Amino acid sequence: MRKGIILGIAGLVFFGGCGNQGNKPSNAPDTSKWKAPYHIEFDTKAVKPNPAGVALPSIIYTANPKALERRAVLVVRFDASGVKNDQPSKDRVVMDPVDIPGTAGTLPANYMDLADQRLGKLLGGYCMKGTVKVTVALVRSSIKPDPNDGEINAKRISDWLPTEVVFKNPHPKC
Repeated sequence: MRKGIILGIAGLVFFGGCGNQGNKPSNAPDTSKWKAPYHIEFDTKAVKPNPAGVALPSIIYTANPKALERRAVLVVRFDASGVKNDQPSKDRVVMDPVDIPGTAGTLPANYMDLADQRLGKLLGGYCMKGTVKVTVALVRSSIKPDPNDGEINAKRISDWLPTEVVFKNPHPKC
């Protein structure tokens, strides 16, 4: 019985290849080098003042032709470390889906104006003033209206793009 067990283990070692695996290439994909199908950048033109008190620069996108999306959602996060509320802060605006035709273009101006209004309302509600650190990303349009960070990262189609914007609260009540 003992010899049978030893022979079984020896057979597994011999046929299983428990030897040096260092010379074989790994078949596992390298997820640390994730390449986003969309590249976004801010337009270098000066940003016009906005009645919302904050103005995001226009967003220019370019896409990998093999990974095109027809619609996307813009997610805008801000640094909520300066928030004066005791409530847990909601630090992002998730926009409605927008059409993104072709492999290159700019997000529509009216869409960006709506993003400015929603971000301005949120920043005003938290009594923020001055320079605010903001990051934006495009995600698939199938995202829920109030997603968590895991869902945002799972459906992201661009890298996060950071910038700073100046917020002038048009209705200072703080």
